[in-house]
Amino acid sequence: MTYLVADDLPTAPAGERFRALLSRPGILQMPGAHNGQAALQAKQAGFDALYLSGAAMTASMGIPDLGMITVDEVCFFIRQIARATGLPLLTDGDTGYGEALNVMHMVRSFEDAGAAAVHIEDQLLPKKCGHLNDKKLADPHDMAAKIAAARKARRHLFIIARTDAAASEGIDGSVGRAKLFLDAGADAIFPEALTTAEMFKEVASRLPGVPLLANMTEFGRTPFFTASEFEAMGYKMVIWPVSSLRVANKAQERLYKAIKRDGGTQNMVDHMQTRAELYATIGYHDYEALDASIVKTIIPEAMPQRG
Repeated sequence: MTYLVADDLPTAPAGERFRALLSRPGILQMPGAHNGQAALQAKQAGFDALYLSGAAMTASMGIPDLGMITVDEVCFFIRQIARATGLPLLTDGDTGYGEALNVMHMVRSFEDAGAAAVHIEDQLLPKKCGHLNDKKLADPHDMAAKIAAARKARRHLFIIARTDAAASEGIDGSVGRAKLFLDAGADAIFPEALTTAEMFKEVASRLPGVPLLANMTEFGRTPFFTASEFEAMGYKMVIWPVSSLRVANKAQERLYKAIKRDGGTQNMVDHMQTRAELYATIGYHDYEALDASIVKTIIPEAMPQRG
């Protein structure tokens, strides 16, 4: 009943709860959750924190991940996931939605919506997925100014600086930018689209003591590594950003083809979440019981007497 009952809600700010998770031994595993239902399923599977991907948000809206969505649209996704689960949520902040003042507005908006952490990348608009070609990088000092602005605006939000420099500037460029962003106030670094275990290890060795985020996206430039393998390479966090959306989309594609082919869903029922499973996931009967306990009608026992 996280969404409605005050006693069920976390009392510490989301950013503080995210830091507490990072202080534990081991690597923090954050699967992507593209909506509240996916977030609930991830929580029930045992995850302690979640990730909200810009690519998953835009794809779920039927548009490409090119920096087209707004802060308010992202906050809609943040609110539903934070309300549904109460888990600390790392949110994709793209390029910060503008320059320094825009970044400050984003930070405050994300905090108010319930986010625990954000990552901001050093690309220029129109930005691209970090695993695509021909990304245009921002001047590192301009990006550092955004990080400084985010740090100045935040109350509790954990700030991760993402650099896409490895593809065009190599490890030297990526690490050089990372150090500049740390000096500007970043809490952690996200070196995007590294292509070998050696690259991951080298970045970690050259940024000792810095919390590092690894991105394990499918169909990208990074080979498949497990969470424990990333941990052994020196990483403190790992995300699977679009996996939930990819699986859901593939299942929906099969469903629509089956309806068109068969004239109904009779051959897909075994692939569906049942009504009982859905209601259990969203706590339907808990909400019903809560509603009944609050609005139960009280019937007067007798007519009041006139004084």
